[in-house]
Amino acid sequence: MTRFTASNQSTATLKSSRKDVWAALTDPELLPKLTPYLQRIDVQDDRWTWNVTKVPVLGKSIGTTFTEVMTFEEPDRITFTHDPACTEENSGVEGEYLLEEAGSGCRVSIDLGVTVDLPFPKATRRAVEGTMKGVMAAMGRRFGHNLLKHLGE
Repeated sequence: MTRFTASNQSTATLKSSRKDVWAALTDPELLPKLTPYLQRIDVQDDRWTWNVTKVPVLGKSIGTTFTEVMTFEEPDRITFTHDPACTEENSGVEGEYLLEEAGSGCRVSIDLGVTVDLPFPKATRRAVEGTMKGVMAAMGRRFGHNLLKHLGE
């Protein structure tokens, strides 16, 4: 197994209120409906376990489960970091959402990094991480589309 990483940063200004955006981004039952490949989120206190279905990576389908420590600073910031107690998990995410007032709407920024151990040799790093970045970008676009639809925009 080799450890691979990819990251994504994006910002968008939505017409919806920060309250409505916050409600969507903190709803573990709604998020799988909005997010491609996300099957479900299991919640236990501040630990959210994200169950991801099979994602295509270089001809293989890779599924994963990872547990995040979620910190909610309503209405401004959602921070997530991989639970250090879950050493058996082969993947994790580090990042945050920032929500700011923008007129009558809300400016949303996300900065996240994914780390995953995959059954590929180190020599494939550029191809694997490029694929991961592409999958993350496609997931982000689809999530954004679904979020806007959910919010009625």
